[in-house]
Amino acid sequence: MTVAQHPTVWLTGLSGAGKTSIALALAQALKAQGRAVALLDGDQLRHGLNRDLGFTPQDRHENIRRTAEVARLMNGAGLAVIAAFISPYRADRAMAADIIGAAHFIEVHVSTPLAVCEARDPKGLYAQARAGQLAQFTGISAPYEAPLAAALTLDTGMLALDESVGRLCRHLQQRL
Repeated sequence: MTVAQHPTVWLTGLSGAGKTSIALALAQALKAQGRAVALLDGDQLRHGLNRDLGFTPQDRHENIRRTAEVARLMNGAGLAVIAAFISPYRADRAMAADIIGAAHFIEVHVSTPLAVCEARDPKGLYAQARAGQLAQFTGISAPYEAPLAAALTLDTGMLALDESVGRLCRHLQQRL
């Protein structure tokens, strides 16, 4: 297998955009193809490896740095990695790409509009942020810098989950 056959698919987008749903379905699809896959989810890592980090820009940077280092190690061990993180800053995603390596890093923008994400609000976070109960909440009181040149863009407000995963699988087949 070549290096590029062990990618890190980096899903970035607002809370509620559908990153985790896409990541889970993509992992299942890749496993069905016989690929070894690891899933790194922002919420899960914040309960373990990154539990000491908050949501300041510095803490967000460190969250992404640690995750990229783990993804790089997993790619080196022969795993495809799916990383689902808001990762709101372009500079942090560029750092992740540098750590992981251009041959491995595939940035996917889950570009679901704020209004759709807020209407979904699966964890009630947007309501809390609008009420002033959550500081530095991405899309409300903290910025989200959309990718300028993502490898693929998926709007789950317009695409069903299976359509999003299908597009992503086709993109991966072309790259690998």
